[in-house]
Amino acid sequence: MAPVDVTTGTVIGRPRQEVAAFASDPENATRWYKNIERVEWETEPPLRVGSRLSFVARFLRRRIAYTYEVREHIPGERFVMSTAQGPFPMETTYAWEDAPDGRTRMTLRNRGEPAGFSTLAAPFMAAAVRRANRKDMARLKALLESRPLNGEVGSRVRAILSPWSCT
Repeated sequence: MAPVDVTTGTVIGRPRQEVAAFASDPENATRWYKNIERVEWETEPPLRVGSRLSFVARFLRRRIAYTYEVREHIPGERFVMSTAQGPFPMETTYAWEDAPDGRTRMTLRNRGEPAGFSTLAAPFMAAAVRRANRKDMARLKALLESRPLNGEVGSRVRAILSPWSCT
């Protein structure tokens, strides 16, 4: 089967360290990845090179279970994990860089050989991964941008509190 190599990027209106810390934290994966149902530590936290994490997800109407191993972890810059077993042996890479106005450019790259899927599905795999990645990155962006910045009261909180404000 042909390899899949999909890179998706977005700019998130939050500082790089905040975006990177949230996105690389396995405890947050189910909050921004729509298809990930569960993540469990196979090694003891904290996250470091060699950490192993088991995932259960749904992709193309199939339930898939796989274990990622962290290959590279440079906090705030790059995070790489890969798996060799399962129906879709894959490497996932997150990268973060500063963007103008205190924002962050994040890229998500998935590449691998989807061996557990029918050869008839091969032409659709990259498109399906691209679609899922775009939705997940949009979800991450919306989630992080809806949170107040450190030390700032968010607009929703201000709106709720404004009737009780004393001026």
